Amino acid sequence: MSVAGYVLAACLGGVGAVAGLAGMLGHAWSAHVGWLVPLGGLELQMDRLAGCFVAIVGITSIPVSIYAGGYAGRDRRGVAAYLVFVASMLLVPLAANTMTFAIAWELMSLASYLLVVQHRGAAAAHAGWVYAVMTHAGLGCLLAGMLLLGAWTGSARFVDWTAAAPALDAASRSLAWGLLAAGFLAKAGAIPLHVWLPLAHPAAPSHVSALMSGVMIKLGLYGLVRASFGWLGTGPAWWGTALLLLGVVAAVGGVLYALADRDLKRLLAYSSIENVGIILIGLGAAVAFRATGADALALLALTAALCHADNHAAFKSLLFMAAGSVLHATGTRDLESLGGLVKRMPWTAAGFFVGSAAIAGLPPLNGFVSEWLTFQALLQNVQLRIPGLNLVFTLAVAALALTGGLAIACFVKAYGIGFLALPRSEAAAAAHEAPLSMRVAMMLGAGACVALGLGATAVVDALGAVAAAVVPAATPIVSGDWLTLHVSGGFASMSTAQLAVVLAGALLVPLAVLTLAGARPAARRYETWGCGRLLQTPRMEYTATAFANPFTRVFDFVYRPVKQLDIEAHPESRFFVRRIAYANPTRFIVDEWVYRPVDRALRAVTQRAAAIQSGSPNLYLAYLLAVLLLLLVLA
Repeated sequence: MSVAGYVLAACLGGVGAVAGLAGMLGHAWSAHVGWLVPLGGLELQMDRLAGCFVAIVGITSIPVSIYAGGYAGRDRRGVAAYLVFVASMLLVPLAANTMTFAIAWELMSLASYLLVVQHRGAAAAHAGWVYAVMTHAGLGCLLAGMLLLGAWTGSARFVDWTAAAPALDAASRSLAWGLLAAGFLAKAGAIPLHVWLPLAHPAAPSHVSALMSGVMIKLGLYGLVRASFGWLGTGPAWWGTALLLLGVVAAVGGVLYALADRDLKRLLAYSSIENVGIILIGLGAAVAFRATGADALALLALTAALCHADNHAAFKSLLFMAAGSVLHATGTRDLESLGGLVKRMPWTAAGFFVGSAAIAGLPPLNGFVSEWLTFQALLQNVQLRIPGLNLVFTLAVAALALTGGLAIACFVKAYGIGFLALPRSEAAAAAHEAPLSMRVAMMLGAGACVALGLGATAVVDALGAVAAAVVPAATPIVSGDWLTLHVSGGFASMSTAQLAVVLAGALLVPLAVLTLAGARPAARRYETWGCGRLLQTPRMEYTATAFANPFTRVFDFVYRPVKQLDIEAHPESRFFVRRIAYANPTRFIVDEWVYRPVDRALRAVTQRAAAIQSGSPNLYLAYLLAVLLLLLVLA
């Protein structure tokens, strides 16, 4: 039954993929069923932008659902919720009025909540509680913004909002945008609304984490695009500045905490915050360019943001599937307990390697393409004549460069510590390769990363057409020879196919020269040098904590580490040490400066409010009488 459910989900993803790709190509349609949903009926509408995100959901759901069949096995828990999750994510971009959107959005949130708490335990319950609070706080902001727009325009239909937006005053549009942005950013997981990601992703089953991180958070970004370019028309430059600054904080903060973490799935969750930040940088640049009248540059920046959203869905779902295979084989997510998996799980190691290279932005894979496009959009801020905005763009360029370097270090750590060297535990030594369905799914994900990179010209052209439907302008991206992308005339050009040939040549040409020269190197087997010791042990290997230690020292003002040293001496003499335990956990500034003060204030208020809960019926009747008298006075 469980396998059949995941097969049905893969078929549903296939239907979504076909419908989404058709929508991207311009096959628009709409549907309205007035009696099915109150307050406007069920209304769906397909356009190029909706098609783009429906295609992302559908295409990603296919390999992840195939993977889920092998990962979950005969476990029937969560199959129905998983189907609802996939279906509701396909409906969100198609929703064309407030009630349809709210129902699809809430179904997506509730289904993902049930999947997070599927495995009972204190950690899953806490993660589910935090996720439920954040997602419903976001929903409250969304409904407030949508109800205001409905009241001001006299309609609950999104197309009417777009038509009426130019007539609204600037303060009203900014208020609505602020509420909508807060709701969508909470779902996207941008700092400081990110707190649910590092908790929910490790607690959820790995196939669910792959969809939540690879797809669901993109729907928050979809909503931002709709609100910033459609429902509210062209906004002021400060909208773009706010998104740019939020993107900078999310990109740098996310990758820093990913670099310091030793839990493989939590590392990937922090990395998702980083990549949301990169997408927000592109989106913020597009909004800022549009506000200043540079529509061609806005089109370039929006294309880069859509491209990175597409690419992140491919490599992040692949990485979560590979991490799930590691968890399935070893029973642990702790990098300090892994190692040596490349020989025991070669298919999983290959999939994780491709995903790591892609997310680190290495050519010729897909992550390189979208980050390169984002750089080209940011660097053209020299065409603006607004010093304050130029300064923000310069900060974004520096942050994106720093993020790229730290991401490489992060995934060198993740792959090197997790898959290379000697096993650090019995579980890692006894690891086995994933079942066939899981391997097939990972190879599909790896193939998507390669195809999206090598086929960059076709992908960017298609996404450019989607962006042009949102920001009508002459495209600054030209791919006349089907191999090279040319940006803004002679500003920059890039060909992933040529880069692939050069990289392959750099590896193969020396081998060919040596072969033609008659070199026949003889293999000589000998034990690895171990610093003078005859036998190497896992205790001699580099650890994830040691790898991250230089970064925690350099960025200690962000990590705020707390040293914990516990020394247990021998009971007979304090000069003989029996055990030493050392820990250096990091702290998150946002947690300490935002959430903990709010938590303390709420606890103080609730403790004082508890005093009115005396248990006396007479006192409760007095409360009711006082409220009635107050209402009569006000009336």
